[in-house]
Amino acid sequence: MAIIGMQGANWIAVEDYAFPGGWKFTEDSRGKEARARALCRELEAGKILFFAKLPYNFSPEERRFLLSRQWNELRLHKNVSYRPTGDVLRGFSGDPDTEKQLHQILRSYSAQVLEFLRNFLRPYAGKWKVDFASFRPFEEQGRDLSLHKRNDLLHVDAFRLRPTRGGRILRVFTNLHATKPRVWYAISDFGYLAEKYAADAGLSRFAAKNGWLRRSVSRWAAGVGLKRLSRTPYDRFMLRFHDYLKENGDLQCNASKVRLEFPPLATWMVFTDGVAHAAMSGQFAMEQTLLIPPEALVAPESAPCHILERIAAAKLR
Repeated sequence: MAIIGMQGANWIAVEDYAFPGGWKFTEDSRGKEARARALCRELEAGKILFFAKLPYNFSPEERRFLLSRQWNELRLHKNVSYRPTGDVLRGFSGDPDTEKQLHQILRSYSAQVLEFLRNFLRPYAGKWKVDFASFRPFEEQGRDLSLHKRNDLLHVDAFRLRPTRGGRILRVFTNLHATKPRVWYAISDFGYLAEKYAADAGLSRFAAKNGWLRRSVSRWAAGVGLKRLSRTPYDRFMLRFHDYLKENGDLQCNASKVRLEFPPLATWMVFTDGVAHAAMSGQFAMEQTLLIPPEALVAPESAPCHILERIAAAKLR
């Protein structure tokens, strides 16, 4: 197993944007738009954007509340999830007062992160689909989870009930822990992963199942909100690739990967459908997910769908 300790090659420390105030430079809106597009391009190419301090508002009182509990009520759940579009909390089964406060914190967290992203990632604003937020209170190291649910195995993200149809999965994380870093391993080159493993994972089989009828049904299902039927061959392959990578012992043991440490109160964002990642240790993290549609991408040639279509020599949408 080769582990490279240099974080700089994989992440970009953002120093010209901070909370409060936003962008530090005083250029006109076109200058800020250009800077935002450049950072979107880096994200789409597999870089992680890193903030040493919170780039959005999260009160010390809320953080103390989250860190002060053992959260034993959550042992049957992987995380607590919050669905902003319906203002719905899932994964908590404790007392009503605690549930109410947790709900308020996640509602506020999601709103604050989205406000930050509207200004910071301007090319995506108004085009994205707001997905779930989550609170991850448990220590990642040594968690007893089934193989496909484990966070400490390298994988790329794909959602069974939220197909992207060629779009991308952007996730924003914050480490709330008072003293401990959150430690990842990462492989940022999706092209390398795809060239090496996609054929064995069955890419050609998925590409072959993309006839006119299937495409028509998929488009119709997307229009009426039937999520399972709206999956494209790309979505189906990425679900398989997620599992295949976790199952692949050679990849997990021998692939060259970078070790990343995200210190307390750091925030980072990454396209987790393109960057293979594993959370090796860390506790008390917050996360917000956005789905970025293909037409909003700044560098569509870097998208996993584009790379897989090139390898398969076939359309996957």
